[in-house]
This record gives sequence, structure tokens and C-alpha cells, in this order.
Amino acid sequence: MSTIPGYTFGSESLAPSPVSRDYLARLEAAVLWTQDDADALRRAGEVLGPQADRILDVWYGFVGGHDFLIASFAGADGTANPDYLTAVRARFAQWIVDTCSRERDQQWLDYQHEIALRHTAAKKNLTDGVSSTASEIHLRYIIAFIVPLTVTIRPFLAGQGADDEVEAMYQAWFKSVTLTAALWAEPYSPSW
Repeated sequence: MSTIPGYTFGSESLAPSPVSRDYLARLEAAVLWTQDDADALRRAGEVLGPQADRILDVWYGFVGGHDFLIASFAGADGTANPDYLTAVRARFAQWIVDTCSRERDQQWLDYQHEIALRHTAAKKNLTDGVSSTASEIHLRYIIAFIVPLTVTIRPFLAGQGADDEVEAMYQAWFKSVTLTAALWAEPYSPSW
């Protein structure tokens, strides 16, 4: 695997996540996570990983189609910074793979916390050293993105097994994306 700029999974420099493994287990219970979901998500990763670039074409098309979303990547002139979009894209592709394949251990929690911070004023724009007019990604969009990140994935899973297998992978992806959004919401609220 080539080096992805700004991808720091497993780095000792990451701040520890304030989310404990016990609390993670509660979140997993809240999204109805099961061992069958874990197995289905790993299978989904085998299908989605090789298609990550095509998936990102869909997601970037969606973001690029809305001025209020692309503004998070825009400079003072209102134009999206292509270098910033490219750097984020590489990490986003790796996020697809990691979402499906990584163990949910302390390293995984720490990196989810890092990603969460990169959406907030605490670290937005720092990883890539860019100047964006957006000082944070609003929490409302992190929550709302559960939908496009989920509904757009089904066509990439289609034809990869029996209908019930595809549905199991789809449901596991949905639960995992929801769990991730919940973790990324943590730095936005002291009452999280």
C-alpha cells in the first residue's frame, strides 16, 4: 500500500479517544450490531475496496453538486481547492476499506477520534495545510451524510451473491456508517 498523505492510523501521535471500549459496545448495541454484521461487513469490504474509486466518483459528484457542501473545500474565492479534494479523496478511499476491515480496537477508536477532530474547528484544514473558508464541517452534515453514504452503496454490492447476502452486507454497511457518524459527533457536544 502506498503512503497516503495525512493518513495516520496507528500513529502514536494520535490523541487517545475519549470513547471507551465499553461505550463503543453500547453504541454497537444501539445500532443493533451483531457478529453476523461483522462477518457481512468484512465480505462487503472485499467487494467495495476494489471499487473505492468508483464509489468516490459518486460521492464526490454528490458533494460537488451542492454549493453548501463543496464550500468545505473552497478557498476565499469560493472555488474548490483541487489539491485538498484529492488529498481527502485518498483518505476517504482508505476509510471505505478500514470501515470494513479494521478491528474496532483502541487504535481504531483513536483514529475515529482524529477523523472527528478533523471535521471540527480544532483540526479542520490542518492536515493538508490548506486555507478553506469553512472552519468546520457542520455536525448536521455528518449526520445527514449517513443517507448518501448508505443508499449509494447498494449498486456496488449488487450482484455479489444471493439477494440475502447483498442485503446483509448493505445492512452491515448502514450500521457501521451510523456508528461512525455517532463517533464523529463526539467532539461537537459536551453532552455526547
